Amino acid sequence: MSEVDALDQAQLADSVIPAGADPYALFDEWMALAKDSEPNDPNAMALATATPDGRPSVRMVLLKGHGPMENEEGGFTFFSNTGSRKGHEITANMHAALLFHWKSLNRQIRIEGPLVEVSEERADAYFHSRAYNSQVGSAASDQSRPLEQRQDYLDRVEALWAKHEAAGEVPRPAHWTGFTVRPQAIEFWMDRDNRLHDRRLFTRMPSGDGWSDTLLYP
Repeated sequence: MSEVDALDQAQLADSVIPAGADPYALFDEWMALAKDSEPNDPNAMALATATPDGRPSVRMVLLKGHGPMENEEGGFTFFSNTGSRKGHEITANMHAALLFHWKSLNRQIRIEGPLVEVSEERADAYFHSRAYNSQVGSAASDQSRPLEQRQDYLDRVEALWAKHEAAGEVPRPAHWTGFTVRPQAIEFWMDRDNRLHDRRLFTRMPSGDGWSDTLLYP
């Protein structure tokens, strides 16, 4: 018997990522599993942006809203200081890629598409849903810019804390907002034995009505 013949026959079966699935519903299923298995931040995702001349950068952010395009939260939303490196890159090149990787599940999801800025109302609502100390920390930060000494930042935090403590909230800075990736492609990846991994790519139809999908070689 050849080495391939000796493999567990379950590994030679068809994809376990269903063809014709709704990728948003499938994302919800995988995220629910991650919330049960990941010890920290199952909604953490790598966000890749690039300058107009194609120089990429990547960092971890948190998913703060998602849903089908027809909904108010259509796409995959995160929030950021637009004065940061990622903020400048987003402003100059409104496209991004996301990656969720859940080691406990041996699964990952890749998402690519253009970006749109959330409404001021939605940015306000999320900013003020955060704990007071998080509001202060965000408002006091010139994110990604040089900091001569840490005490300078701590002094800003202390001053803002005292200024707004009675109100219990900090006005949302104009440079702090959210962006939504409107996916054109969503790829689901699942680890399988013997490196016979399972990959299915969902691509948004040109009409914007529905998805096509195909298996990919691992």
